[in-house]
Amino acid sequence: MSNISYRSLKPEDLDRVVEIDVTVGGRSRQGFFEKRLAAAQAKPDDFFTCAAMDGDKLVGFLFSRVQQGEFGGTQRVAIIDIAGVDPAAQGKGVGKGLQDGLETRLKKAGITNLRTQVEWTDGDLVGYFAAMGFSLSPRTIIERDCSALEEEVEVDIDRPVDAGWEDHSDSNGDDFAALSRDRVLVRSMTEEDLASVTRIDGKLTGQDRSAYYQSKMAEVMGETGIRVSQIAEMDGAVVGYVMARVDYGEFGRAEPAAVMDTIGVHPAYANDGIGHALLSQLLANLSTLRVDTIRTQVSWKNFALLKFLGDCGFAPSQRLVLAKEF
Repeated sequence: MSNISYRSLKPEDLDRVVEIDVTVGGRSRQGFFEKRLAAAQAKPDDFFTCAAMDGDKLVGFLFSRVQQGEFGGTQRVAIIDIAGVDPAAQGKGVGKGLQDGLETRLKKAGITNLRTQVEWTDGDLVGYFAAMGFSLSPRTIIERDCSALEEEVEVDIDRPVDAGWEDHSDSNGDDFAALSRDRVLVRSMTEEDLASVTRIDGKLTGQDRSAYYQSKMAEVMGETGIRVSQIAEMDGAVVGYVMARVDYGEFGRAEPAAVMDTIGVHPAYANDGIGHALLSQLLANLSTLRVDTIRTQVSWKNFALLKFLGDCGFAPSQRLVLAKEF
């Protein structure tokens, strides 16, 4: 369509974006788009948007967000997580124009890696992204429901009562048969935890990723979505953390789902059940919020993490991660 022009989305585009989304998806996600547009306006370096205009009428839109550090990555990556084209304008190159415009702007920002997600059964969408130069990423999506973590607890009847195991969240007196989160203090993350989290991450990765954690902490304190991040403590010290958020519209989903993007345990406590305790409490909190599903991404080569999460009930998702370098 030679008469189509492209620009960034503006707050006044909200109603039209929601209208197209309802036409395509059959369900209104106005609250989600309000938050995403507000975040894009507040942090233009972290979000890239594009609107396709046929004269004065918006006929297509695209949202992408920049990630650097999520799911253990180090490279700056742009994620296309929301896009829509008015059915009357489909098949006329609007989608390609939106992506071409996005890639041009990303190159100027020094970002040359683009990713998205799609249901493997959505042949039309898989075919579209293949035609746009995407291929299967070496990252896999795994997920599980938010039911309680199944745990087998070994009870040591010979362990002396004063040996130091303390039940932090259950007052029924079953200290030696409690869940992992009952033996480890797990609480909500706060701004004061930033230094401890960054320090543990440095021990795990050998890198200084303080900028990443500062950004994540801003989300913990109330950016888009609902953050449900947790801290684990032992002997008065932070020994582990898990960072997750609940969102209501990424990749075409209308139902709420939790995304776990960061988890870490201090190496000195690697075999003390800290990871299980964090996940156990996280799942309990998500269940209270009536979130049904939690998912994450893992490199197919990260066998240790895949095994740990597999033991915690995660299994391969029916969604594919697609990637493109340009």
